[in-house]
Amino acid sequence: MSKYLEQSDVPVLTGHDDGVQGAEHSLLNLQSETSAGQDRMTELNARRIAATILDGFNRHYRIFLEITGQARQRFEACDWRGQRQAASDRINLYTQRVSEATERLQAEFALDSDVDEELWREVKLRYIGLLYEHKQPELAETFYNSVFTWLFHRRYYNNDNIFVRPGLSTEYLDDDDPVYDSYYPTRHGLTRSVRAVLQTIPCSLPFEDFNRDVRRLVHHIKKRGMPGLELRRHFHLQVLHAPFYRNKAAYIVGRAINGADVIPFVIPILNNERGGVYVDTLLMDGDDIANLFSFARAYFMVETGTPAAVVHFLNRMLPTKTKADLYTAIGLQKQGKSEFYRGFLHHLAHSADQLEIAPGVKGMVMTVFTMPSYPYVFKVINDYFRPPKEVNREIVKRKYQIVKMHDRAGRMADTLEYSYAAFPTARITDDLMAELKDKCGKSLEIEGDKVIVRHLYIERRLDPLNLYFQTANREQKEDAVIGFGNAVKEMAEANIFAGDLLYKNFGVTRHGRVIFYDYDEIEFMTDMNFRRIPEPRTPEDELAAEPWYSVAPNDVFPEEFASFLLIDPDLRRAFMQHHRDLLDPEYWKGVQQDIRDGQQRDVFPYSVSKRFRFIYGEE
Repeated sequence: MSKYLEQSDVPVLTGHDDGVQGAEHSLLNLQSETSAGQDRMTELNARRIAATILDGFNRHYRIFLEITGQARQRFEACDWRGQRQAASDRINLYTQRVSEATERLQAEFALDSDVDEELWREVKLRYIGLLYEHKQPELAETFYNSVFTWLFHRRYYNNDNIFVRPGLSTEYLDDDDPVYDSYYPTRHGLTRSVRAVLQTIPCSLPFEDFNRDVRRLVHHIKKRGMPGLELRRHFHLQVLHAPFYRNKAAYIVGRAINGADVIPFVIPILNNERGGVYVDTLLMDGDDIANLFSFARAYFMVETGTPAAVVHFLNRMLPTKTKADLYTAIGLQKQGKSEFYRGFLHHLAHSADQLEIAPGVKGMVMTVFTMPSYPYVFKVINDYFRPPKEVNREIVKRKYQIVKMHDRAGRMADTLEYSYAAFPTARITDDLMAELKDKCGKSLEIEGDKVIVRHLYIERRLDPLNLYFQTANREQKEDAVIGFGNAVKEMAEANIFAGDLLYKNFGVTRHGRVIFYDYDEIEFMTDMNFRRIPEPRTPEDELAAEPWYSVAPNDVFPEEFASFLLIDPDLRRAFMQHHRDLLDPEYWKGVQQDIRDGQQRDVFPYSVSKRFRFIYGEE
């Protein structure tokens, strides 16, 4: 403990020898005083360290809420570019605040790489004490973990020092300040209740036609949402106070409670960009709402002082989504990572299958493995890349970070990134172990009965599109081709060019949605040069193995896509019917021009056929 003690706190032995007994008595007193002094100093430093870490977290969440709280103003002002920038700024915020906190601790407490475990056990206890009345205890615990893991070696990462398991329950955080309001259609009438829901939206803009929107919502609920539903005595609506903002929309999120049944609903509100807002549709289908909260979409902006209460609310209306999914969806991706890790440890403890090489074509950049009973894949960057790949480890990491920071438009899988992830050796197949050692040996460390992966990506497991086509019937192929083309187009409109359009780089979700997941060759659309293949000058040019024209690094010739996308006649037929424009350079140039002009195209996270304007027409 000496490094935490000032010199003046250390007793000094002085004076004459007054006999053995007196010396022993003096020595015992001295030892007792020294021990007590050390205990007091340990306690004092533990309190100060705990308070410093919590101060760092509080500063982080205050700034997080400031950025989030301005989403309403950006929505009302049609500041779509600002909305995208704010989303990116918010993702960067966490790392900045953790860095600040660690620097402050190192400066004030002279910490080194060796952990005084007695001190840090006390720090953790003091920290828990500070969180008893806190509204974001689970986030503060995760922030504590981040600070500790930045400071110290992973051998100290256990529940004595960090929150491997949560220290406090968040179950009752909503009791004092509820995050939702309740409405009672059986008591006040459905129309009146719907009007009340819309009137409570915090928005300074008027509705384009308030009565029309109320009428449409009521009609939709009666005819499409809950036709023939027998209403229980205490049927009511629960609606979250804070709207969910993302891209060009604000969403009212709620659930209908009918006895034991929970019926989710979401009301998208759009800005007409002429000084008014309108209800675009009513989503009541579970798949539609699950897609709204998909791992392939950007995070929502939702202002809340008690995120655990919001997640609890969402979890009841979306039971197929995990707490990790929902924390991530509302922009708290670090908490999502914590919840995911705890879920993975739980799954390991309650399963017996092994980690194995993932099915599909092996990648040239990543080694990918999975566990049959677990719906995720683990991806490790290879030590070397065979030609024609012209990337390196840092480029690959940068491409994945671009996707994390960018609007994924519902077509790019979100990725969890971990450092020094541990896997039990006994749960790894021999084939996978050989593959990892051969391809990723520089990223591995063997520690006892564990394999440590220095840098790891985790993604939701999808059916590779190329394998999906092998077993799909003609109708399924057509749907997937339509989805593939839509994915490419929607990414392009979000300023992302996939780079490698091979089917193996796309996957199909359980809902049949096509998602892109291989990012090592992505580029910004505005950096590309889309060209038409020049006419051959001579017959020899046409037969030549090499092109007769110059090709720059970012040149793209869309006509060439047909050579590897349209070999299968069924795929060709569907592609040419729905996405022929992808083979035309002018289509791509048009998208580029829209991006440069600052236009953000409408990409709805639900089918256009569900929009009220499609269903009811213009009124």
